[in-house]
Amino acid sequence: MARRRKNARAINGMVLIDKPTGITSNRVVQIVRRLFNANSAGHTGALDPLATGMLPVCLGEATKFSQLMLEADKAYRVVAKLGERTDTSDADGTVVERHPVNITKEVLLAALPQFRGDIQQVPSMFSALKYEGKPLYEYARAGKTVPRKARDITVYSLELVAFTGDTATLDVQCSKGTYIRTIIDDLGQVLGCGAHVQQLRRTGIEKFPVDKMITLEQLEAAAESGPPDSLLLPMDMPAMALPSFTMDEREVRNFIHGQPLRRSEAGDLFRVYAENGDFWGVAERREDGDLWPRRVVVR
Repeated sequence: MARRRKNARAINGMVLIDKPTGITSNRVVQIVRRLFNANSAGHTGALDPLATGMLPVCLGEATKFSQLMLEADKAYRVVAKLGERTDTSDADGTVVERHPVNITKEVLLAALPQFRGDIQQVPSMFSALKYEGKPLYEYARAGKTVPRKARDITVYSLELVAFTGDTATLDVQCSKGTYIRTIIDDLGQVLGCGAHVQQLRRTGIEKFPVDKMITLEQLEAAAESGPPDSLLLPMDMPAMALPSFTMDEREVRNFIHGQPLRRSEAGDLFRVYAENGDFWGVAERREDGDLWPRRVVVR
């Protein structure tokens, strides 16, 4: 979370930024926050500086629901450079192995099925996962390797888009926690020639509207005449994948004061609204069977 700005506004919502390459996700958040003059902002599902594409930036009360986006399925287009393996598994790293590339399109296609479905993946040392309180990339930059547990992930689809002999373009749809760099590095090992990510673009996150994605240049142009509030998506957007229900006045009072709701709807997490359409937060079902406030909007 960025530091509170002097004279900043309490504004709530989300904007889908088409992140450019060569910039950190945190820097994108700083730019967006400045252009909206927002008192708080944050992102979810950070993209590496190399990567481009959909980066949701939440403002104000919407930041309370940004964690939900970490659970969302995501889609990517990746260009893999064959014949070179790097220490970071992407083009920002140092080449540590070089091999001739003598594979055919048919060999490449035959290798892909083992990376589809429910699989286990050992995270890269250049990830933000923590070991003994420190991100893995801090150990990696110090030249250290630490134990990492394999994680269960799901690759819903992995399709070859183009193959030019030493590069392969792939479309990936996957669950949370999937490292595309690791898939490409593992694919290179299976092919026997090594590989790394040359380009990576996040093309989608679950149900977020791709047509609402804007560039930083577009946002800056819109902000020339004042804060670009018309480009904000509603603050309930991060929770749109959840089912919802409407509360009556009594239930709204109970919810905002931390009291449970007794509802028969099937499910564990819900978006909750007042009868006038106001979004009040997310409720979760606990062991007692009641729905308790998990995140509450402050108005």
